[in-house]
Amino acid sequence: MRGAAVAEMRTPPVKALRRFDTIRLIPSRYASTEDSVLTPLAENPHHLQDLFDLDNATNARLLGERDGLLGIGIDELVFGVPNFRLINAAFTYARPEGSRFNDGERGAWYCSFTNKAALQEVIFHKTIEYAEIERFDDSVIYQALIADFNSSFHDLREQEGFAKCLSSSSYIASQTLAQTLLQEGSMGILYPSVRHKGGTNLACFRPALVGNVRRGLSWRLTWSGSPVPRVSSA
Repeated sequence: MRGAAVAEMRTPPVKALRRFDTIRLIPSRYASTEDSVLTPLAENPHHLQDLFDLDNATNARLLGERDGLLGIGIDELVFGVPNFRLINAAFTYARPEGSRFNDGERGAWYCSFTNKAALQEVIFHKTIEYAEIERFDDSVIYQALIADFNSSFHDLREQEGFAKCLSSSSYIASQTLAQTLLQEGSMGILYPSVRHKGGTNLACFRPALVGNVRRGLSWRLTWSGSPVPRVSSA
């Protein structure tokens, strides 16, 4: 039972955080300000509009901004600030299986305190994908999104009793804890990076707390037959 996974856990302490220049990496195609990826598929402007209409009908961010999602209401999303669509997308596009501190209905803004930690998180998950198809042959560009935070978050750092929430292979306990904290009004969770020793990550639960979002460096990750990619600036 999921509840049993954290039945013996106490609530982690809440600590104030004032941190500038946190790093979130997303595939560059999602951060692009250029033409839509649908544009090359269209034969003419009218055809392109039809493609937009079809895409928008199932676009999770747009559904959320129209109050059409179960996991997050329109009252929590942000509008009228720089890069608000990128902020909203983090909370409205959730992986079906969820991530460490969110389920499949509601996303979170995951970021790291350093470039190294952010890169290691991305490299780990992409390498798992390639291992599943037994092919390490790809080159992808990730765009850094820089954000500032000034709020209080539940803190798992240097806390005993939360080892299951920091498992390298299971998100059962961590998602259960996150759901409990979210229902109690938590702003998010600070936690030590599982993929980069000494690194610190933040899973922010509230769109309004993601401040001053701007673009940072771009990184190219290249797999050439080895599970260890080559990392270079893009």
